[in-house]
Amino acid sequence: MLVVVQPETVLAWQRKRFRDHWAQLTRAGNSGRPLVSAEVRELIRKISGANPLWGTPRIVGELGKLGIKVAKSTVDKYRVRSRKPPSPTWKAFLKNHVNDLVSIDFLVVPTIRFKLLFVLVVLAHSRRKVLHFNGTDNPTAQWTAQQIVEAFPWDSAPKYRLGDRDAIYGGAFRRWPHGMGIEQVLSAPRSPWQNPFVERLIGTLRRDCLDHVIVLNDRHLRRIVARYLDYYHDWRTHLSLSLYAPNPRAVHPPDQGRVVEVADIGGLHHHYEHLEA
Repeated sequence: MLVVVQPETVLAWQRKRFRDHWAQLTRAGNSGRPLVSAEVRELIRKISGANPLWGTPRIVGELGKLGIKVAKSTVDKYRVRSRKPPSPTWKAFLKNHVNDLVSIDFLVVPTIRFKLLFVLVVLAHSRRKVLHFNGTDNPTAQWTAQQIVEAFPWDSAPKYRLGDRDAIYGGAFRRWPHGMGIEQVLSAPRSPWQNPFVERLIGTLRRDCLDHVIVLNDRHLRRIVARYLDYYHDWRTHLSLSLYAPNPRAVHPPDQGRVVEVADIGGLHHHYEHLEA
């Protein structure tokens, strides 16, 4: 029997044959990428649940240090969602001088009795390492200059020091670093984005630590900051360092034992290691 049909009918038949073909392949179990194991899915949930301040890239980096390679989309699919949204650059000069440049800045922390404490941080740009910090309730130019001297003993002073135009960086402060051979690079007025590395560090220190504790006094503040910086240098992965920590951190092969969770800063954060049986 001869049947006359329209061209569109032939095209519809072909589309149906194509759909049926791929439906058959799917039922045969040959579709898509392999599923993530239940163990890895549970680990993603465990890490994201224990560290609500972490974003997806941080979790991907942590898993990578355990020898577990997963896509960002996989972590997005299985991570525990926090109700809070997860918590940027003057690049030209910074990139050209990153190994010879440090930044300094203050952050203000109130105590339980509403006394204001000032924390000075000295940050090396190359590996995002905090070279020195100290706190005081009365930051003078002479005190600040003394912190720079303590941060760079002998001949370890950098070539450039990046900072803002705060009046505390005048007078005695300018004379001491100049005598050490440090050239000051000042950002424009009201332009914190020109000093992005240390501004980002201060934001990280607040979001990861200080916003979640009540500071009792200056000794308590120094102890908390010191404990956080131990975690920050040894365990916290950084996007700018290709998801490595400032202190190089070895990758553990997956067959080295089960994954254990180690609390940092009283359980505010955690890091993960393979424990040999």
